[in-house]
Amino acid sequence: MTKLSPAKRLFLSLVAVLGFLHLGTIVLVIAGLRDDLGHADVGLVLGSKVETNGTPSTRLRARLDRTLECYRAGYFPEIIVSGGIGKEGYDEAIVMRDYLVAHGLPGEHILLDNKGVTTFASARNTRDIAQQRNFHSVFVISQYFHLPRARLALHRFGFTTVYSAHAQYFELRDIYSAPRELFGYLSYCARPL
Repeated sequence: MTKLSPAKRLFLSLVAVLGFLHLGTIVLVIAGLRDDLGHADVGLVLGSKVETNGTPSTRLRARLDRTLECYRAGYFPEIIVSGGIGKEGYDEAIVMRDYLVAHGLPGEHILLDNKGVTTFASARNTRDIAQQRNFHSVFVISQYFHLPRARLALHRFGFTTVYSAHAQYFELRDIYSAPRELFGYLSYCARPL
């Protein structure tokens, strides 16, 4: 067997790492694009940017529109809107609630989580709400590339039944966001509760 030079070993290591990242990203994207529809005790829509005028960004609006679609289809009777206060100064959860109410969803069916500053925090807060309200299953809505990590976080916080649907929105930024999500997913695998 011939001995590889240090340069060739470095090159092959780099190719292996890039191959792993590429394959991992593809697996996460495919998993996120495959909706897993089912009836749950509660829906969970994860927050995203609010514009400087206080309206949901296009990405967040797509999540909320998909939430409305799934609610109207009867997949869940109540919804948790989860987000934090962004740099724009708006409480994402309140903006999301107001959007859903303006589009016909009864306000009494919406639960606020305004401490969902990360996906991990949203999953933990959903567990706490679920314990208070006797929910056992959850249906999560977010971007396709974000759903595998969101499902993982919910499973880690004790939900055995997690359904999901992705927002019908794609943007150029996804080329950056989808590969980055692999690192987030891997970090959630080892993150302590």
